[in-house]
Amino acid sequence: MTNILHNLAGMAGMTDQVIATDYLISIKSGIRNLSFSITETATPELREAFREQLRAAVEAHENISEYMIERGFYHPHNLGEQIRVDLDTADTALNLAD
Repeated sequence: MTNILHNLAGMAGMTDQVIATDYLISIKSGIRNLSFSITETATPELREAFREQLRAAVEAHENISEYMIERGFYHPHNLGEQIRVDLDTADTALNLAD
């Protein structure tokens, strides 16, 4: 356990990447669920409430995506570069326990 904590020291950038990625995944899941909910809702008032939440979720997705792109964490238009980032992140995670 001490070795893992020692390896985590000085990894603030990686921590930011992990938090941002988790947030992006959560937002995407929320957008999917809200979209589904809109189609399954019986009342216009509830549909409008879900639409408003969906608008906010799409805006949050845009904001976190831009944040991640600016910092080199996310490359939605360059699969090769995204794979490189993902492999580097996986290697870092595997090396934490060493």
